[in-house]
Amino acid sequence: MQAIEADQTRALEEKFDPEMRFRPVWHPAALIVTALLIVLSSFHYYTAGFGLLREATHRGTHMAFVLSLIFLVFPLRKALLDAPPKPGPLAPGGVPLYDWACAVLIAVAALYIPYVFDDLAFRVGNPNGLDVVMGTLLVILLIEATRRSMGWPLPIIAIIFMVYALAGMWFPGLLKHSGASWSTLVNHLYLTSQGIYGIAIGVVATYVFHFVLFGVLATAIGLGQLFIDIASSIAGRYAGGPAKVSVFASALFGMLSGSSVANAVTVGSLTIPAMVRLGYPRHFAGGVEAASSTGGQITPPIMGAAAFLMIEFLNLPYSTIIVAAVVPAFMHFFGVFMQVHFEAKNKGLRGLTKEELPDLPKTLRANWPTLIPLFLLVGIIVNGNTPYLAAFTGISSCILVGLFTSRHGTRPRQYAVLFALHAVLVGLFLRAFGDWGPWIFAAMVIVVPLVHRALGCESRIGRAAILAAFELGAKYALAVGAAAATVGIVIGVVTLTGVGFKLSYIVTSAANSIATGVAAFLPTGWTNLQALTLVAALVMTGLVCILMGCGIPTTANYIIMATVAAPTLAMLGVQPIVAHFFVFYYGVLADITPPVALAAYAAAGMAGSDPFKTGNTAFRLGLGKVLVPFVFVFAPSLLIKVQNFSLQEFVLAFAGCVLGIAVLSAALSNYMLTRMRIWERLLCVVAAILMIAPELVSTLVGIGLTVPVVLAQLAARRRRGVATA
Repeated sequence: MQAIEADQTRALEEKFDPEMRFRPVWHPAALIVTALLIVLSSFHYYTAGFGLLREATHRGTHMAFVLSLIFLVFPLRKALLDAPPKPGPLAPGGVPLYDWACAVLIAVAALYIPYVFDDLAFRVGNPNGLDVVMGTLLVILLIEATRRSMGWPLPIIAIIFMVYALAGMWFPGLLKHSGASWSTLVNHLYLTSQGIYGIAIGVVATYVFHFVLFGVLATAIGLGQLFIDIASSIAGRYAGGPAKVSVFASALFGMLSGSSVANAVTVGSLTIPAMVRLGYPRHFAGGVEAASSTGGQITPPIMGAAAFLMIEFLNLPYSTIIVAAVVPAFMHFFGVFMQVHFEAKNKGLRGLTKEELPDLPKTLRANWPTLIPLFLLVGIIVNGNTPYLAAFTGISSCILVGLFTSRHGTRPRQYAVLFALHAVLVGLFLRAFGDWGPWIFAAMVIVVPLVHRALGCESRIGRAAILAAFELGAKYALAVGAAAATVGIVIGVVTLTGVGFKLSYIVTSAANSIATGVAAFLPTGWTNLQALTLVAALVMTGLVCILMGCGIPTTANYIIMATVAAPTLAMLGVQPIVAHFFVFYYGVLADITPPVALAAYAAAGMAGSDPFKTGNTAFRLGLGKVLVPFVFVFAPSLLIKVQNFSLQEFVLAFAGCVLGIAVLSAALSNYMLTRMRIWERLLCVVAAILMIAPELVSTLVGIGLTVPVVLAQLAARRRRGVATA
């Protein structure tokens, strides 16, 4: 399969991802924007390796850069993207003066807390007039920045929560509270660490940014292309080859990028045209890539922003989150793969020929050094070090590999220099140089380009490409940074009013009422009121996650649901890590849930198919994993890193899920060994649900129900073979 060009990938992302559609700017605005983006990445890169600033300072600096840049690169209205104002005195560089003013004001408001005064502890709860003015300015401009970069849904949610905080005395029943004044609300959202400067923006500034930058650099040096070539060699030769390559490649590429859209355009630009050429319907080709790409957010070791938020919410090491995510990620890709397989068999689609497949030995010989940064990053995380230190080491390794190896053959002396510099890098990671560490690093920054020039070697990427990667990495941070800060408003209102506990009580009461009603229709002895209540609560939580995913991205969805819904599940006896994975897993569906399904729309654009039809197909392809979160709630051992892990429970649940997903995929694809009749499909759906239920008797009953379907399919295939002969 043809190698993808970095410029092509970037153009596709900017075309299909509204969060990456920047307005055209000219000098001096273009120079200022580029410089700010590179400085933002450099700030995070350096602090990851040599120490974060104090909490408020680090978060405030990150927010000032991100939010001010949003006003410079996103116009007031989308129509201005295609018809930007002409550069002139009222629009220097094509950016109107009012946007320059907003950029400066929001930067000042964001930096006011960490830099203007040091007596914050004495001001919390007793803000002066200037505090309220600055807080009001930040809240208003933050909502506008989020609207520009992400659209209206999330700002509307934030405004509703603020209205609830201010007008609580007018709400009915349990939701009623005494209400807060504007100064009290601003104090809580602006001056405390439970609002805008809270956990959400902290995680983005501390973890997410660094791993996004690592993913961009790893892709730039060719690791993403290596993964695609490996996937093509493994799966390309079998029936419906490009679709299976799409699943495997998206899984591997998901190890580098937590962005569904980036995954879709990078892998999809290769696999979607190949799928269409082979005979897949265009909407199905786009749906396969979209469904596969959403798995990037749940694929270790580099997952979406929500995974890093779990570190703070649950106070667990990232290595624990990675291990817990392995089985859910496998189930996601297995479900998509099985439907792809049955669809290929149903349509009689061939695999790729030998000429269409990459030469894997040749690819590995040329590109094996690109694996060094990933292995180094994973090793540091598993060793128990902080994720941002692992990201710093991985980013540094990507730069060294990019400069001192070539795609067309690397000379021995280049390898010698590469390994020597990596030895110094590992020494920095191990803190072997003590207080000299920053000076050693500064010397490397000066020496590496000189050595690179002295060797006169051809590199994978030059210094210009490294700066471009730093610029692109910062671009990814803009929308998610605004979303994290805005979600801080929601969290602040929840902690200020206590509405989270009230909503938890309402949900548990409603779930108990539903369970009691259902139990009344079941035979005596078949009912377990506690289990039925939990199922009802899970269904309601899953539906809310999916509905919210129609308008807001995964990260914001997870934060809100983790704040409101996860405590509800905890009240019903669900372990915290299991509850968080449940809402996280359903939140991932946001990118393939119409009407706002960014990954599906990106894939549809490349496939030339109807976006809504592509989104529905992607959602159907992802249905195999919809039942899995219910399984690990009732069989927590499926997440491995849980209390009272049971190997027996794990084996039973894992085997049941694999069998159930395979049978459900056959039913959804209308094909097992041959085309299925309606009674076979219905029986398979019932059997799949029973097999997925983590209980031995139900699994055996599900297998028993599948037996007549398999026998009927064998007989039908035999008859078809005789007729063909």
